[in-house]
Amino acid sequence: MTWSLLAHEPESGTFAVAVTTCALAVGASCPFVRAGVGAVSTQSITNRYLGPAVLDAMARGLSPAAAIEGALVGDDGKHLRQIHALDRHGRSSAWTGENCVEWAGARSGTGWSVAGNMLSGEEVITDTIASFVARQDLALPERMMQALQAGEAAGGDKRGRQSAALKLVTTEDFPDIDLRVDDNANPLNELERLLKLWRVSRAPGLRSMPSRAHPSGSINMDVIEANWRRQGLDLKFRR
Repeated sequence: MTWSLLAHEPESGTFAVAVTTCALAVGASCPFVRAGVGAVSTQSITNRYLGPAVLDAMARGLSPAAAIEGALVGDDGKHLRQIHALDRHGRSSAWTGENCVEWAGARSGTGWSVAGNMLSGEEVITDTIASFVARQDLALPERMMQALQAGEAAGGDKRGRQSAALKLVTTEDFPDIDLRVDDNANPLNELERLLKLWRVSRAPGLRSMPSRAHPSGSINMDVIEANWRRQGLDLKFRR
């Protein structure tokens, strides 16, 4: 009932998951990312515990294939699961249980993986991949969104559409992008709108936020107030 795209940019260390489905709030259950480790999407009859388990195993040095195999050992419902993972070496692996609803399957290349189930056909996956490979002129988040739009144009989820999510991490313990559309007639269009807002109102401030390198972030009140004024906000700290 879902298809997702995992991607890794080794130059920046970025890991990202873009996902969409005809079910409520896909961003609450399917995508997982961890800085320096990898990206995972756990879907079909979703077992959310698989995401952290696979990331933990890859953090210990296991390959995505070994990490998925180990995580599924204790899952009696593995015949219902679909999960794929991508690590910092660009390696990927996927599992599609024999009872996942057709069309179901996965494809991968260096630094990316696409997997889906309950799709209108295999062309959803192939068109998603074709767009992602071709649109290297775009920044990664926009490139991933265009890829999912191509898959949607090819038929998408055979039941329809309802939710979408984009989660992206670089160097920190929390995502740089964590956008969700939980219930919308055109979730990918709405997610693209939110991404455009993120570019304008959120992305410019990332450098000043608390980080591993600068645990307190920007604390100069004059600089913060100047930034607010540039945004058209008439706000001041109490002094």
